Amino acid sequence: MAHSTHTIGSLADLTSCNIPTIRYYEQIGLLPPAQRAANGHRYYVDADLARLSFIKRCRDFGFAIEQVRQLLPLFDDLDRPCVEARDLAQIHLQQVRDKLEQMRQLEATLAAFVTRCDATCVGGDTRNCCIIENLSSLDVTLPSQDAGCCKPAKKF
Repeated sequence: MAHSTHTIGSLADLTSCNIPTIRYYEQIGLLPPAQRAANGHRYYVDADLARLSFIKRCRDFGFAIEQVRQLLPLFDDLDRPCVEARDLAQIHLQQVRDKLEQMRQLEATLAAFVTRCDATCVGGDTRNCCIIENLSSLDVTLPSQDAGCCKPAKKF
């Protein structure tokens, strides 16, 4: 059975992955170095296309490069236990859930900023804006929604 060969451009088109990213994946070892034609042009075989598609899909799902590096041996050796892939996906799922919770807290805080500003200082100068005051605060913790996220601005 003959194997198809692909240029870096056609590989990029087939996977919706840009050319610099393909080169980067080669550089960091996620993709094997491309074979070279006599004229020096890179060319890839179907196995490279399948591997890049897998990498791209992992990245689309938010897996970090190191997580992709952990998943690739499972892609390469299809006789390994599925539970290994499940465990890695479970870890990533928990990370996604943690980020979602952080985003929900951020959304609530920003909504409180806007609500408080609408009620207390909108239409005035930014020197009296509770949003500007909170964003310039040295307190690195997010104010709680219950605590009233915006204090009246200090007068100087």
